[in-house]
Amino acid sequence: MEKETNRKCIATGQIKSKEELLRFVKTPDSRLVPDFNKKLEGRGLYVSVSKKALQTALDKNLFIKSIRQHLKIEDNFLSLVEQLLYKRGLDSINLARKAGALVTGFEKVKEKILKNKVAFLIEAQDAGQDGTEKIRAVDKSLEIIKVYNIQDLDTALDKVNTVHVAVLKSDIAGMVYKNVKRYQTFLD
Repeated sequence: MEKETNRKCIATGQIKSKEELLRFVKTPDSRLVPDFNKKLEGRGLYVSVSKKALQTALDKNLFIKSIRQHLKIEDNFLSLVEQLLYKRGLDSINLARKAGALVTGFEKVKEKILKNKVAFLIEAQDAGQDGTEKIRAVDKSLEIIKVYNIQDLDTALDKVNTVHVAVLKSDIAGMVYKNVKRYQTFLD
């Protein structure tokens, strides 16, 4: 079993588990790059999964101060990181679709909820309130994540008018949850 390790966020000073942090590393050519898979070699620089914390780290040059070396940081670094997290969440939803680990459409979602097969729901941000209320009426305890809009979900799933996505209880559900929640947490 892998030992849980904690790191310090360079922006907030808080000690958190690695899962609650974004990892960045310095490349051999002195560029700062995201390392969300935590596989790149080099000293990791950690920032809380928060757009505000990352903005603080960039504004106050905390990456450079922490590593005490010159770093080349892209001007659009914040939006690059946001885009990577956005895409990672949608890619994991698409992977779940390919694995047969999700269903879309209100009736299919409702059926899976009633059979207790749903790990969590993803609902389009721009979904109508009546749809949310209908889903809530079926199961009040089920977590509903609203971070993508209909167009985002349509593109990821190659469908039209995707409002409700039920991620089924499976091995892949944890990965989808982690990536989608990470993006949501970053935006909050």
